[in-house]
Amino acid sequence: MSAQELRDKTPDQLRDRLADLKKESFNLRFQQASGALENTARMREVKRDTARVLTILNEKAAAAASDGTSANENSEA
Repeated sequence: MSAQELRDKTPDQLRDRLADLKKESFNLRFQQASGALENTARMREVKRDTARVLTILNEKAAAAASDGTSANENSEA
C-alpha cells in the first residue's frame, strides 16, 4: 500500500491496518521458525508497511498537535 493511500485513511483505519500487519508479521515469523514460510520477501513488505503506517500516524498526530497549539496561541492573544 502506498503512502498516499495511507494518508487518505483516518487514524482509526490506520490503527486497524497496523493491528492487521502486526498479526501478519507474527504469523510470518511463526512460519519461518517452523520452516513453512514460502515467500520470504513478504516479511520485508510487512515490516515496511508497518513502518509506513506508523510514520503516517505520527505525521497526523504532529499535525493535530500543531493545529491545537496554533489555535491556543490565537485565543490567548
